[in-house]
Formats: sequence, structure tokens, C-alpha cells
Amino acid sequence: MESMYWVISWACHRRCEHCYDDRFRPYKKDELKQIVGEGQQAYKKIVENLPDDFSYLDPNMLDENGQPTKRRGRIVIAGGEVLIDSVREPLFYPILDALNDKYGKNGPRLAVQTTGDILTEKFLEEMLERNVWSIAISSIDDYHKGLEGDKKFRLMDKVRNMMAKYGVEETSLGGAQDPRIQSPEERDYLDEDGPFFVFFGAQPELWIGELWPRGRSWTNGLSKANYDTNFCARWAGGKNFLNYGYAGSEVAIEPDGAVYPCCMKTKAALGYLTEEPLTDILDSLKGHPAIEAINRGDPEGMGLDNGWSREIFRQRSHLIDPKGHDYGNMCLGCDAYFAKHLGDSLKDIRRQRLSKKGILIS
Repeated sequence: MESMYWVISWACHRRCEHCYDDRFRPYKKDELKQIVGEGQQAYKKIVENLPDDFSYLDPNMLDENGQPTKRRGRIVIAGGEVLIDSVREPLFYPILDALNDKYGKNGPRLAVQTTGDILTEKFLEEMLERNVWSIAISSIDDYHKGLEGDKKFRLMDKVRNMMAKYGVEETSLGGAQDPRIQSPEERDYLDEDGPFFVFFGAQPELWIGELWPRGRSWTNGLSKANYDTNFCARWAGGKNFLNYGYAGSEVAIEPDGAVYPCCMKTKAALGYLTEEPLTDILDSLKGHPAIEAINRGDPEGMGLDNGWSREIFRQRSHLIDPKGHDYGNMCLGCDAYFAKHLGDSLKDIRRQRLSKKGILIS
């Protein structure tokens, strides 16, 4: 696998208006204990069911024999906010420890995503001690309260000073769609041991400038995407997610182990890592017409074998958003197809997979 984006908890100290999931927010007392407990109950099985070999072949990087180079994959650990007290010690650090126990220092690169506003030297030391390779500071935009305008630049200066003290080198977004990797014409950080850090945020020229039609971004009418904005074909979209072992493959994981083909999240999970290995889930979906369309980055073609023409998909991809604006994007058509057809199909495939292992589910 080239990359896995693992949301370990919904707990966050912020409730940003542009967030792609309503579940990312502050929680208190019993509700907070329950939210963190979900991740605590699941993470050991999730790690157990990850591939033992988390490397991939990159056909864009050939060796001296003209063969694709084998490279180390990445596991990106995010929230919510992984550094708040209720998540850091009881969940985030144990996950890092479990990944290090499974893979050792030559396993997948461990990357962390944080808003950066609560980052301290102590937390930085503790992450570096646990083999963290890259830290992404994700709040560099005007949507994060207290970081509007020039305030974000003061945070950047603070972080830079802290990182310099510990020898953590800043990297550049360059022209890449994904802030965790670099554009081909720039230095290849993926083959270096780091540690590194990078700034990004919801700005037009940076990561997801248009914002996904999800969560509070959707509710608040903030997504600027249109029908031609194909998130599926971008990094962190569904394109190539089935092709584990090769460049471009990435899946997204929720705290309970639910697996999705993209960070935007489809309307139903593909399976659960608390139940079975990731590769078993992905292998069982190869050849499924709708899933293969996602894998091609062509969500418009999801229903071609099931009576949904491209014109029907386009029609179902247009809605009036909560602010009363006409809105069209392929993610909405994908949602509609999942709700009408694919959700039940995935349940049946999951049931068949598990029954072969002697596991019966309703």
C-alpha cells in the first residue's frame, strides 16, 4: 500500500465551519470517554489486519534493470486532533507503539496530522521518540478561528522555531495535490528518513481548496467545487485504491476500523479491519463494476452495468445545497448510487467473505 489515512478519533478541540465531518468536534465527560473508547477497542485489531508488507512498487521510479522501484508506504494518523489530552496518551501514542512493534523502523513511514496550535516541545519529542517521520500542520487557512489573516503566520513562525530546535526539516507542498508527498520535479522526500514537517490548509492553491461537499462544509455552503471537479481522480480520492502494492493506492480508515476508498468517505464502508485483513476486503471487490469505476477515478461510470447511464448519474449529482444554491458534484452522484444500489451489495459481499471464515453476521 502506498498510503493509509487513519482517523483515530472524532474528538477535536475545534468545531471548524469548513470541516468535512460533523463528528469532528469537542466532546465532554461520558461522551468523550465513549468516543475515545471506540478507537481504543479497535486499534489493536486494525494494526493486526494491516498488510505485513506495507511497501509498494512505483512504475514512475525505475531501477537499473528498468523495473519499478520498491518504496516504503505511509500511514497517516489524524483526527480530530491527536494531541489533545484525552486522545494523546490513551490512544495516539499506543497506536504509534503498536505500529512500531508490528513493523519496526523499516516499515511504513509514520506521518501525523495536527492543527499545530497545541503542539509543544514535549509532544514533539514524544512523537519523534516513536519514529514519527512527518508532521503536517493543517490549520494554515482563514477557517480556523484565531488563525485568520496574519495570525496564521505567527503560528508558522512558532512551529518553525520549535522544529528547528529538534532538527525537523520543513518541506514544501510544491505542485502536488497531496501535502504528504512532493511534486516529481522537486526533491524526493519519500526516500529520506526525515523527520519533516509541512504546512497546509484549505486555501485555493493548497489542499482541497474547493472543499469537499461533506459535513459542515456542505451544511454551511462552503464547497466551491462543481461537476467538473473530480475529487475521485485526485490523491485521497478513490482512484487506484484497489491496486495495493502499487503507487497511488490509498484507503481511509475510521476509528472503528471501517474502510473507505477515499478520504471523503462513501455512503457505506467497504468492510471493517476489526473483522478481517485489509487485503481480503480489497481482493473481494476487484472486478465489481461500480467499485472498479471508483478505482479508475470515474465515478460517473459506477452504474453503467446496472441501468444508471452517465446522464442519470449527472442528474443525481445535482442538488440544492443547505444554503439554497444549485450545486453539482460527482460525490453527490456517488452518494446517490450507494444509497440506491451499492450499500446493500457491499453488505452481501461482506457477509459472504465473513461466512467463509466462519463468522456470521446479520
